[in-house]
Amino acid sequence: MAIMGMLPMVASLVGLSSAPAGFGIHMVISILIGLGLTVPFAGLLSSYGKGTLVGLGYGALWWVLGALVVMPAVLGMPLFMIDTMAGLSLMGHLAYGAILALVAVRVLKGRA
Repeated sequence: MAIMGMLPMVASLVGLSSAPAGFGIHMVISILIGLGLTVPFAGLLSSYGKGTLVGLGYGALWWVLGALVVMPAVLGMPLFMIDTMAGLSLMGHLAYGAILALVAVRVLKGRA
């Protein structure tokens, strides 16, 4: 994200412009989205294989909602712009979803 210059754009969602602000905002969003997977979908996170698939789907969902719909809509940009940046963003969101789900499976198995 930092290399692609996306952090100031994320910061502009709340009227700021700096990369550190964008990073902080993105981390808060990531935590909330993480809770959005682990709390309501804990029952689907019963194994590492199933968790990985759920996480990949969840990452893809948030790529569409966040990067292709919400952020462009708030910033007055065209929706569903698919370009090189969007492809890199998709890879990041898929990795996030898979890692999030794998960590959630591990934590949930430890609580059982």
